[in-house]
Amino acid sequence: MKKSTIWILGLVMALSFLSLLYLQVSYIEEMVKMRKGQFEENVERSLAQVVHNMELQETKKYLEKDIKKAERAAQLSQSIQNKGQTQLNVESVVTHSLSTVSGANGTSQFSSFELKTIANRPASVPKVIIRRGKDITQTSKALSEEWKEHYIYQRALLDEVVYNMLYTASDKPLKERVNFNQLNHFLKTELRNNGIDIPYHFSVTDRNNTEIYRCSDYVYDGEKVYTRLLFEKDPPAKMGFVNVFFPTINSYIFSSVRFMIPSIIFTLVLLVTFIFTIYIIFRQKKLTEIKNDFINNMTHEFKTPISTISLAAQMLSDPAIGKSPAMFKHISGVINDETKRLRFQVEKVLQMSMFERQNTTLKKKEVDANELIHGVTNTFRLKVENSHGTLDVDLGAKDPFVYVDEMHFTNVIFNLLDNAMKYKKPETDIHLKVRTWNEGGKLHISIEDNGIGIKKEDLKKIFEKFYRVHTGNLHDVKGFGLGLAYVKKIITDHKGTIRAESELNVGTKFIIVLPLFKDE
Repeated sequence: MKKSTIWILGLVMALSFLSLLYLQVSYIEEMVKMRKGQFEENVERSLAQVVHNMELQETKKYLEKDIKKAERAAQLSQSIQNKGQTQLNVESVVTHSLSTVSGANGTSQFSSFELKTIANRPASVPKVIIRRGKDITQTSKALSEEWKEHYIYQRALLDEVVYNMLYTASDKPLKERVNFNQLNHFLKTELRNNGIDIPYHFSVTDRNNTEIYRCSDYVYDGEKVYTRLLFEKDPPAKMGFVNVFFPTINSYIFSSVRFMIPSIIFTLVLLVTFIFTIYIIFRQKKLTEIKNDFINNMTHEFKTPISTISLAAQMLSDPAIGKSPAMFKHISGVINDETKRLRFQVEKVLQMSMFERQNTTLKKKEVDANELIHGVTNTFRLKVENSHGTLDVDLGAKDPFVYVDEMHFTNVIFNLLDNAMKYKKPETDIHLKVRTWNEGGKLHISIEDNGIGIKKEDLKKIFEKFYRVHTGNLHDVKGFGLGLAYVKKIITDHKGTIRAESELNVGTKFIIVLPLFKDE
């Protein structure tokens, strides 16, 4: 599958997952918003009913109080009249006599409501006292006048009650007007009637926000407070407010969308799995490309030493060569060098397998680093001189013995020299310098070149696997981004360190520090 096709499929799938996640989050936000709106509406409806109930309760209290006053006054009047007058029971006469009174005779008329009110008066209301007349007509007329006066008196009492409620009730402080236990009862009842059965706290304040009362478990935690005006017809100076807040409102609102949380979690898991799968696909594809390039490069790299060895073998078959010991030695050296080169190419294959296994089996032994580096540089010198470059070797370490794997350590030195050749300046001859010295009880090895150098931002990443420094217009540099990663791993496995110092367009210097054999 082409890389572009994988990118397109990956992008489509990623957009699909992100869109699904966005829709789920939007749905949850909409549900929370709707739930919150319903909750606020139910609270406002409950508070409105609570305030109405408080007004009804106050009206009932004043009515009961004034009716009791009227009853006491009527009983007192009755006791006084009973001393000098005869009391008539006119219950059986009221309906007949009042209904027969006509306006034409100059008598008063009452509405059906008024007649019903008079006839169905409570037993506590005094019966009408009638003075005897000369005949039935006079008696009926006197009765009508008495009931008319009694009705007017009772209506005046009601007017007085209403007046007292409108103009005198609000003069009392809120503490006397409001029964806070009853207010709490109304709040609990009305909230439950509207489907709200969660803990709440309330307080009562005046127009100056001075607290008149608060419930015993009142603890304000910054949640929204719902406020409602008590006794809405009171003058502004006497205004009072009931304030209610719900400490668990968030959990109450989000409880309705909890069922969506597993769905979001599953979507995120799928998204992460998808991203990881795409990463694995690209990684495998990259490894495949690296292996293919590696095989192609190895084929090319093998041709040169094989052809050189073949040519040297043909020269050895020439009888004239046997007569010249110097020439024979030179050809033998070339064959030996090219054999080492072939072995090095084989070791690159081992490097690839090592990175896949993530572990390395090292065969450590005591090695003279100066001698090993001398052999590598002698082999590499032909390549440098063929490019019109120079290779200076200064093996000044007094104690060069280290405990290393000879094969892998040789590959490390050869990789660093090979990198210097790859990244040389096109217009400048390469100049390499290899040094060894002892410092701090350890062996130090430096390989320095005058190549294109490395930018500071790239210098921190050069030891990462598959990372390759951008070379601008240089397209002839081949590699897999494994060389320096391999070097870093081998040095680390030998309990050593490696660092790079570089300046762009000036050159690069690698410094290796290894413990000495005697310390091991």
